[in-house]
Amino acid sequence: MKEILATRRAAGQSLHPAASRASRISILLALSAVLAACAGGPRDNITLIPADQIEQESSKDGLFTQPIKYKRSKPDCKGECPQIEVDSLVFPGVPILTELVDHALAVMTGVSTDHPQPYDTIAEYEEYFWKTAAPRDSTVFSAKARYRSRLLTVIELNTWQYYTGAAHGISATQFLNWDNANGKVLGMADILRPGAYDKYEQALRAAHKRWLAGNPDAQNDPVAYDRLWPFQVSENFALTDTGLVVKYDSYQLAPYSHGQPELTIPYSELQDILNPRFLPG
Repeated sequence: MKEILATRRAAGQSLHPAASRASRISILLALSAVLAACAGGPRDNITLIPADQIEQESSKDGLFTQPIKYKRSKPDCKGECPQIEVDSLVFPGVPILTELVDHALAVMTGVSTDHPQPYDTIAEYEEYFWKTAAPRDSTVFSAKARYRSRLLTVIELNTWQYYTGAAHGISATQFLNWDNANGKVLGMADILRPGAYDKYEQALRAAHKRWLAGNPDAQNDPVAYDRLWPFQVSENFALTDTGLVVKYDSYQLAPYSHGQPELTIPYSELQDILNPRFLPG
């Protein structure tokens, strides 16, 4: 984990709501490489809670996963108390991926870009949180398998943080596309044909226009909406059974009330854009 923390610090940014999407993805890719390099085989502590508390889940496709769920309040606290909730996944056959998911969720917290957080895992975050949290502070960590196949395991990572006195919580989301065969996180350079990035951006703009057409706020005053919430390119993608899903944090494409918007580019529009390996059929 020291190597992972050094990689994050060398990148100059941390994975948190205020960080840029490109920075988050580049750091995930770097972390994947570091984990793969330092892994010496399965570890004894690949799960975060005792095995008898884990409900097993089986799958015909993709990597075998196990859910990990718990909710905790600050020890020895009376009355209103800070809380942490975890609803995540472990991968018994791929401890590298288990560590990456745990680390990525931990460092998706925080609201400042001034310095890296003083924790590297959810367990370390919890220790830090109990020391610093206000009475009504709350953090939720979530990881779910968005899509699984023989070739890919696509995980959606989400964090939600509420700070005492705030109007609402702060959410962050990140997709992690895991190449089962090669044991690494896939980035844009891996999934696109050479020189196809501009075409990807055009396809994403078309998906955004479709999304706006179904957005009542945008339809009421398109000019004002475009001025307040202009289109942004994102590389937070997920390869799914319906197409390439691109997801945004709150406030990136729309007001907080719209949640975390998703744009879908169907595979029919990606024939000349995606690497053939990732096209269905």
